[in-house]
Amino acid sequence: MKNTFGNSLNLTIFGESHGPAIGAVLTGMAPGIKIDEDFIKMRLAMRAPHGQISTSRKEKDQFQILSGVFEGKTTGTPIAIIIPNKNTRSKDYQKEYLRPGHADYSAYAKYHGFQDWRGGGQFSGRVTAAIVAACSICEQVLQEKNIIIASHIKECAGIVDSDFETILGQENHADILEELNNKQFAVIDDAKGEKMQAEILKAKSQKDSVGGILETIIFGLEAGIGEPYFDSIESLLSHAVFSIPAVKAIAFGAGFQFARIKGSEANDSPTIDASADRIDQIKFASNNNGGINGGISNGMPILFSTVIKPTPSIAQKQKTVNIKTLETTDLEIVGRHDPAIIHRIRQVVNSISAFVICDFLALRYGTDYLKN
Repeated sequence: MKNTFGNSLNLTIFGESHGPAIGAVLTGMAPGIKIDEDFIKMRLAMRAPHGQISTSRKEKDQFQILSGVFEGKTTGTPIAIIIPNKNTRSKDYQKEYLRPGHADYSAYAKYHGFQDWRGGGQFSGRVTAAIVAACSICEQVLQEKNIIIASHIKECAGIVDSDFETILGQENHADILEELNNKQFAVIDDAKGEKMQAEILKAKSQKDSVGGILETIIFGLEAGIGEPYFDSIESLLSHAVFSIPAVKAIAFGAGFQFARIKGSEANDSPTIDASADRIDQIKFASNNNGGINGGISNGMPILFSTVIKPTPSIAQKQKTVNIKTLETTDLEIVGRHDPAIIHRIRQVVNSISAFVICDFLALRYGTDYLKN
């Protein structure tokens, strides 16, 4: 089992949904970076459940930094963070009944029944709180370099939000992206957001759940960051984002639309102002490739979409297998579960993406470059 990811930087996560605590260790961060704990709290709040569209399991997420930070700044040694699990209810779970859509059977096959099955154990989305806590430090580093990462709910329950192009055409687009990051339900068009939430509540009333698509932008990253082939920006962002439970697909730029258009429509033509005198002033007339060519950033905003499946824990009666008796049986899942998790995963995608970009910057310039 590998719970560590990264090259110049490393992120290790640990813990289970109903264990004493979850946590993360961030290794390789430069010394001297100022840590804003209020910022970490704010990012954790964006991942936390809220209102009727989320689970009623509310955790305070009172994190503790155990090492790697002294007098408010990083020391250059591993940064260890833990978050206690306080609001667990293990009686709602039964080991012998495999929950449809969950990792129960695959985990049993790999760990021979020794895995912690309560609340999904290490496969639970609960563990992503540790990712957010640690990677919020990476977000702070990028903000100091005017690199903004933001996501919005592009689609949920068949309702489609406006896209980032409507923001990028405005002079104050950076401020708008930050406003988006501070929304609990992150949509560009609030009216569409209200309709999405109504559909989520409708699914909840039917003992069901919904999924959707997130669209993420990485704005302000210079050209020339990344690697070709195996460690391309697409490769490592995908690797990281697929570590988030419920993610089932990812596409960059025009994505699957490339299969339906011609090269003359797909190509992004380079442009430059007549007054320009440096090669790094080259831009592109379009951004179908999502800011990446050959695995390397081209200076345009990096854009990618992430598909989030419907929450598998639903209260409807479903068929399953009892692993003790090896008989088919009915299952009605009880407990506290989300009718949708897309609005919570948004922050996890932002945070893990920030880690990947910081890792790329450290690879190119050295870890001391990350110091704000």
